[in-house]
Amino acid sequence: ASETELISGGSDKQLVLWEWKGTRAWNNQLVKSIPLKGHAEAVCAVDAVYQSDEPELNLLIASAASDSTVRVWSRHGSEAKCIEILQFGNGFVMDVCLSFLPGSDVPILACGGDDCNISLFIQQNGQFQKTLILPGHEDWIRGIEWAVCGEDLFLASCAQDCLIRIWKVCTKSKQIPEAEDDSIRLKENVFTVKDTDTTYGITLESVLAGHENWVYAVHWQPSFSKDGSMQQPMRILSASMDKTVIIWEPDKESGVWLEQASVRVGEVGGNTLGFFDCQFSPDGSMIVAHAFHGALHLWKQATVNKKEWTPEVVISGHFNSVEDVKWDPEGEFIISVGSDQTTRLFAPWRRKQETEVTWHEIARPQVHGYDMRCLAMIGRFQFVSGADEKVLRVFCAPKNFIENFSNITGIPVEKLCSHQSCDLPEGATVPALGLSNKAVFEGDMAVQPAEDEETFNTISNQYPEIYFQPLILTEPPPEDHLLQNTLWPEIQKLYGHGYEIFCVACNNSNTVIASACKASKKEHAAIILWSTTSWKKLQSLSFHNLTVTQLAFSPNDKFLLAVSRDRNWSLWRKQDSSESGPVFSCCAYTDKNTAVHSRIIWSCDWTPDSKYFITGSRDKKVIVWGQCDLSVTTEGNMLDSIKPCSTVMDTGDSVTAVSISRVLAPDGRYIVAVGLENGKIILYTWKQSGQETALADWTMCVEMGNSQSHALAVKRLCWRHHVGRAGHNDQNSSEWLQLASCGADHCVKIFNVNRFAL
Repeated sequence: ASETELISGGSDKQLVLWEWKGTRAWNNQLVKSIPLKGHAEAVCAVDAVYQSDEPELNLLIASAASDSTVRVWSRHGSEAKCIEILQFGNGFVMDVCLSFLPGSDVPILACGGDDCNISLFIQQNGQFQKTLILPGHEDWIRGIEWAVCGEDLFLASCAQDCLIRIWKVCTKSKQIPEAEDDSIRLKENVFTVKDTDTTYGITLESVLAGHENWVYAVHWQPSFSKDGSMQQPMRILSASMDKTVIIWEPDKESGVWLEQASVRVGEVGGNTLGFFDCQFSPDGSMIVAHAFHGALHLWKQATVNKKEWTPEVVISGHFNSVEDVKWDPEGEFIISVGSDQTTRLFAPWRRKQETEVTWHEIARPQVHGYDMRCLAMIGRFQFVSGADEKVLRVFCAPKNFIENFSNITGIPVEKLCSHQSCDLPEGATVPALGLSNKAVFEGDMAVQPAEDEETFNTISNQYPEIYFQPLILTEPPPEDHLLQNTLWPEIQKLYGHGYEIFCVACNNSNTVIASACKASKKEHAAIILWSTTSWKKLQSLSFHNLTVTQLAFSPNDKFLLAVSRDRNWSLWRKQDSSESGPVFSCCAYTDKNTAVHSRIIWSCDWTPDSKYFITGSRDKKVIVWGQCDLSVTTEGNMLDSIKPCSTVMDTGDSVTAVSISRVLAPDGRYIVAVGLENGKIILYTWKQSGQETALADWTMCVEMGNSQSHALAVKRLCWRHHVGRAGHNDQNSSEWLQLASCGADHCVKIFNVNRFAL
């Protein structure tokens, strides 16, 4: 039958039965869902089988949860109810699987749990009764799955004892017991089903040892229809914490299960745990697995050599809140940092002879040991990032990245690096006991020993000092390559803050970096300015009493704006530069008497002409301030001209991010993007009206729909400075703008905005 139904269980303690209506839309909804409530704790395993040839009629569902119960549910038509609860005392069931006994329609339920046994329940007189216990595993059972093969029923189970067991259930004919002979036989468990008066025998078919760590999942290759009957391929896929996925099949001649006859794929190096789960594609030509790092891994079987599986391009992204996102100055790629302790670089992939452009993660410049907090681009291929530590780290792109970036995006290498590319390192690696990405130069790379040379297998040979291997890529890299071959070398550490770094910004001429850290006292809340040439500390700007939440240099580099948890902003003006670098002094600020915001100010940005700046706060207000006119100065270099220039706009929810496009709307208005704590993104245009802040200065243009918005708070918004869409051929079209956003829902999003339609 066509697969139109899906069952899922979640930590919200309920199951949801989803039905894809396809063309037969139901009340104009493509998907219909039925919630099944009853469990008292998170649901950790679900399974379901159709009980008759007409799926509409009867569906049997089993679910296991952390409340030490397994519930059996039945669905008739559009109504679903719980028909039975199986208690497991204070034990936990990790996986459940339903099937039917061979040659009958009697349901059998297998449950594997923390008692190291598999419990088999058979439905008799409408009740599931515990019929048999299969011992053997020596640690918690993590996965079980049935497969029907001809007249027999097979059960595969895997556990934390690193082993996989395969059991066989078959019908026993009622014959006279065989005479005792001396041949060695496997122990057989026998049970009889009263309803049908049939006897069945269960034997252990095989024990598969090949994994070196907990086996988390085991799955059969899906059955397929051939000549009108269902065929079950004898192939098993297993995923383990030893970072490998293995395909097992029985040997053609002896029928003994081997590690294929088996294929082993996985990842090497990187600071990852292993795989949690895996699946075959319906035709068995691809396998997908997912690992602890939130990444999917996809392998495809080669057409010629069937034992060769190659990694394929697959979507990837952050697996925790994304805290900051920035466009590169030329608008060709974006970099994001997140609480998953990674910095990731996404770029458009232009395939040859194809118009379609898709975005992919093409590098992971930093894999850290602390949650990442903020970043700023310093020119094209250099950035500075801050994490939950006191140090800022500066990274520079290696040669291998620039070459691969050119191949993937279709931008010629000459355009990317005009100078000093010859002395760039090839890549970077993290030493065995180190925390910093160390540059790897051409001479450093280990020569791979020839296959036939016998290498003396010492510990140091097993754990090479340099994991980095340069690869020439023409498509986005797979996950295991991202983990260790796309790091950028760290070229500098900046010490000076007393607490965890919270925000960082770089000016437009790439000469000065400003940074601030978490603070509850004035002395820690100072902003530090750094030179990007000497990497020395230029100045410390002390004003705020609590954490500075965002910093922004004006487009003309004459001002630095800071907003803070203390509900105020401060504006710093660049004085004539001294020998060491520019000197900034405070020229405007709000205090208790002049503040308009009543809660923390989360975000700020400048208009492209450096005349106005905007602030957004938890008090739901967005305000434009100005004008920043250098000709009007009073004594002490203070600017008196800076007042609210707009009406105070109430957005209806806490404002967590604001950004103003460097390109104006066709009618000359500023384009403002506002991100809210509920995940919504709203686009406004604003223009100062002639009178004292008239009501018509803000125009709401578009509010992103639920599917476009983030599911949780928007953390940062960033407009691309150029018109056109990155990676497309409309680079010179003045129609499109692009907005990047990131949120606490682990997502980075890129929006194409038609400025003529605003």
